[in-house]
Amino acid sequence: MKNFALIGAAGYIAPRHMKAIKETGNQLSVAYDINDSVGIIDSISPESEFFTEFERFQEHAWRLNRAQKTKLDYVSVCTPNHLHHAHIAAGLRLGCDVICEKPLVPTLEILNELRTIEKETGKKVYNILQLRHHQAILDLKKEVDAAPKGKKFDVDLTYITSRGKWYLESWKGDPRKSFGVATNIGVHFFDMLHFIFGNLEKNELHYSDELKAAGYLEYEKARVPWFLSIDANDLPDSVIGKQTTYRSISANGKQIEFSAGFTDLHTISYQEVLAGRGYGIDDAEHCIKTVEHIRDGKTVQASENHAHPFLAKLL
Repeated sequence: MKNFALIGAAGYIAPRHMKAIKETGNQLSVAYDINDSVGIIDSISPESEFFTEFERFQEHAWRLNRAQKTKLDYVSVCTPNHLHHAHIAAGLRLGCDVICEKPLVPTLEILNELRTIEKETGKKVYNILQLRHHQAILDLKKEVDAAPKGKKFDVDLTYITSRGKWYLESWKGDPRKSFGVATNIGVHFFDMLHFIFGNLEKNELHYSDELKAAGYLEYEKARVPWFLSIDANDLPDSVIGKQTTYRSISANGKQIEFSAGFTDLHTISYQEVLAGRGYGIDDAEHCIKTVEHIRDGKTVQASENHAHPFLAKLL
């Protein structure tokens, strides 16, 4: 049984990590968050220590590390995006391997800093890239891998997840903290595209504001117009009044259905990490490079073949 600490226990994604720790037969020893709305711990690991001040959390972790029985093995990081680097570094320096939500960090420069800290501590960083474990994605990858050499799939990526006015008031609406909508809601899709279709060859940004972004990605084996939005006004007429989220990925006109099957992906990710097969810094590098380019790049006019169908109503 491994001992875990969790940083960011009050966040949206934290319960999936708590559940994964429990379902893999391990123990959540201590958790931390500046927010004390963490009642979910009672149903998962009621004996866990909890702190709302990082200094007290860190001091408790050092005390745990004095004895082999209580020594922390892993730190799970579920904090806002801009804090990932600092909390990963703290976990590594506690002598723990670290499991972190995506985006791991915002830039390749900071990613290389994590590489340095890995070497200094002898510990390892793992990134949750759960779509790589989804069966529908694995099936598509198998189909793509079997395709003739040189074949490129025509892929369309659309993801609209309606958010209320709270979103822009939260850290997610602050580009200094979330790194913008394309990074915050798109990074795992961009990782998925790389996982299936190979290295990125072209990256165009066609539109970007605080609510949505659109562009074009071309991989070794795919051409991908993409559209990401948190604006309910972008929902297609076919779903308005029925659902607040619209997710669509098609390859050569065939819809890839992966709305189901998300429930256990964090647990599978933890199982892979514990078995020594987790995704590390090198695996995360490609999608970090992709979103860094999108975030820093200038918009260009889309050619007819590269434009996402939803782009026309924005221009």
